[in-house]
Parts: sequence; C-alpha cells; structure tokens
Amino acid sequence: MNELRTTYRTLVRKQLSKIGMTFLLLLLLIAFAGSLGVKNVSILQVFYIILDYLVSDEIFAKVSELDRRIVLYLRLPRIALGVVGGATLAIAGVVMQGIMRNPLVSPFTIGISPAAGFGAAIAVLLGLDLITGGSYWVVLCAFSSALICATMVLTISVFRGAQSTTLILAGIALTYFFGALINTTQFIATEEQLTVIVHWTFGSLNESKWEEVVIILIMLAGTLPILFRYAWCYNALNQGEEIATSLGYGIKSIRIATIVIAVLLTASVVSFTGVIGFVGLVAPHIARFIIGNDHRYLIPFAGIIGALLLVASDTIGRTLFSPAIIPVGIVVAYIGVPMFVHLIISKKQDYFS
Repeated sequence: MNELRTTYRTLVRKQLSKIGMTFLLLLLLIAFAGSLGVKNVSILQVFYIILDYLVSDEIFAKVSELDRRIVLYLRLPRIALGVVGGATLAIAGVVMQGIMRNPLVSPFTIGISPAAGFGAAIAVLLGLDLITGGSYWVVLCAFSSALICATMVLTISVFRGAQSTTLILAGIALTYFFGALINTTQFIATEEQLTVIVHWTFGSLNESKWEEVVIILIMLAGTLPILFRYAWCYNALNQGEEIATSLGYGIKSIRIATIVIAVLLTASVVSFTGVIGFVGLVAPHIARFIIGNDHRYLIPFAGIIGALLLVASDTIGRTLFSPAIIPVGIVVAYIGVPMFVHLIISKKQDYFS
C-alpha cells in the first residue's frame, strides 16, 4: 500500500513538474515576444517595465517612457490576447476530443470558427464596422453566428441521441455550409469590404485590447471549474463509453454540457481574433504526447501549449517580414501541420489508451 502511494506521489510530482516547466517556458516566451518589434527592447527591460507597472512607477527609472508605452500599450495587450486566446482554444479542443473520443474534433471542425467568420462578414457587408463602436458590432455578430451554429449542431445531435458521430457529422456539414456562406459574402462584397472580410478570416491579433483579454478570462474562469469536475468522466471515457456509463456518468448530458462550454469558449476568442482554426486541434495532440491522457493534468497543460503555440506564431508573423505582418492564422497552420504529421507518425499506441 505504501509502495502504491509512493508511486502515485512520484507520478503526480512528475506531471506537475512538466506543467511548471512549460509554464516557465511560456513566461520566457512572453518576455521574448515583448522585446521584439520595429523597436527592439531588451528582455530584461521588458521584465523591468512589467514590474514597474505592477509595483511602483519609480523603481526602475532606467526604462525610457517610449519603451514603457511600446511594451505596455502595444505589445503586451497583443501577447496577453495570444496567451488567453491560445489557451482557451486549446482547452476547448481537448475537452471536445475527450468527450467524443475522436482526435480530429476541434472547434473548427464542428463549424464554430467558420460560423463566427460568417457573422463578422455580414457585419462588414451591412457597414456596421463603419459606425460608432463598429468593432464591437462585428464581435457581436460573430459571437451570435457562432452560437446559432452551435445550437444547430446540438439540436441535430439531440434528435439522434447526442451520439459523438452525429455531432461530428453535423459539425462537418455546417463547416462547409458556413464556409460557402463566407465565400458568397466575398463574392458580393465591394473591394474595401472584401479586404476587411478576407483579413478577418485569416485570424489576427492586430486589434488587441485589454478589455478583450478580460472578457475571455472571465469566460475561462467561469467554465474551468466545470471542466475540471468532468475530468474524471473524460478519463473514464478513455476506456470506452460502456465503462464510463457503468461507473455512473451521464454521458449524454455531460457531452452536451461540454460542447456548450467549448462553444462559448471558442466563440469568445474567435469573435475578437478572427478565424484561427489549428490551435484547438494541434495543441491537444502535443499535450497528450507529452503528459498523457489524464485530463486533470491534460486540461491545464493543453492550455499552456495552446498559449505557447499562438504567441510564438504571432511573434514570428509580426517580426519575420517586419514591418509587414503575416496573419497569425496562416503562421499557426505552417507551424501546426508539420508538428501534427510528426505526432501522427510517431504515435504508436491507440490515441486514447
């Protein structure tokens, strides 16, 4: 008994150390990303600026006011949105894959991201982006469209018993449907509107604001406790739906609740950033490859991996051909596809075992 307890504690320490080291890597990446741009600032100065802002305005007088403004008001909001956005998309992806036992499921593959893109395109076609508070009208339309898509997916699946296969097939159908609607809006848009729509569908962190970061954080803080409560159910599902049911879990209700939460999380991100489709698919695979299938550790670890992936992609996109900025959605795909293929080739055991 003591040996079993010791083994378990060793495993827990090992998992927590992986999470801790990856989180430290994320902090270093944040400082590194904050130092890069048209005007470079040293990593040490980035730490000084953050501490200066959090603690006192007079501790680190060596930091210039120009550097302070560049880091605090231009780079940090963008980086913060990348962190919370990447983490949120990855967490949404990992719980969707867990509850459906399908490694190809992500917020993008059930139509949420394309639906949000269509909502934003409609707002642009109606000229809502040109009126007072136009950016928030675009966000509202994108969020509403994503929720409509989610409602359609859930309605179809409930009629068929909330089976995972039905959810996936309904999501794929709606992905193509909303993709066709986006193409239609591009066809009838003016040249100026087309530029805005195409740029939005690429995904971008260019318009980052602290208010957006706070909204996503509130959504994440409100839903994470529920997902951690469901972690044992996701773990049971690793052994099959019959075993999870025999342990007393209400799979249908938990599946619907998980999808609703994942939809809310995804919609809260893509409404601000545009369509970023690959984070919710690749980050869970990377996380599972490193830390395993225990969702008590997998959920937070996938969030950190998603944050790393999105911040790294955005940093590459805005510095590689500076001052030109490559949309983050494009860079994520370039980075994510080779990693995804490598994981598929190197994974020798069953995905959920």
